[in-house]
Amino acid sequence: MAAPGQEVALIVGAGIGLSASIARAFGAEGIEVALAARDTGKLAALCAETGARAYACDATKADEVARLFEAVDGALGAPDAVVYNASARARGALAELEPADVERALAVGAFGGFLVAREAARRMLAKGRGTILFTGASASVKGYARSAPFAMAKFALRGLAQSMARELAPQGIHVAHVVIDGAIHNPGRVEPPDKPDSMLDPAAIARTYLALLRQPRSAWTWEIELRPWVETF
Repeated sequence: MAAPGQEVALIVGAGIGLSASIARAFGAEGIEVALAARDTGKLAALCAETGARAYACDATKADEVARLFEAVDGALGAPDAVVYNASARARGALAELEPADVERALAVGAFGGFLVAREAARRMLAKGRGTILFTGASASVKGYARSAPFAMAKFALRGLAQSMARELAPQGIHVAHVVIDGAIHNPGRVEPPDKPDSMLDPAAIARTYLALLRQPRSAWTWEIELRPWVETF
């Protein structure tokens, strides 16, 4: 159990990219961090580095999401902050897409967000406070060719966040949607030498998530867009 007064954050859809940077940023603030992913093996190094705890969970399964929150409740206490960072893609020409692949993209990208947000809201409503953050993308506001399933899921997640913000803000819960409009820098991506800072730094993105967590209620953000200078809006 976290120490009395210590904040607890749960990041769902955790991996070694953006969510790892968010875990580091939160941990550096003294926040107790729980990480959830279908494959927890990939989180071992991050947990060793940050002291975070890992939990196995398929966010598209209501029973698994409920068990995840119960486990975090028992080990650390009900989360003060929840980040939904899970997504799945199905690319291709519309006429050639497999329905099962599209269904999976929608389940991970949007329905899982609802399941996680529902469990988070139930706990936060009881406390009268909390923060729920959703990771969006360029596809949250503009659909690209050959990427319809991702756009469908991200549009739906944005709608969920907007509806939740209007419903829950009066009850003390901050809901925000972060549009990541551009490529995130990672070891597998190399910036062109003539375009420095053309990819989003995951550590810089994480600082924005922390800033949202720290916003005073009188000036809450419901949506923010982050993009490198090469993007054309």
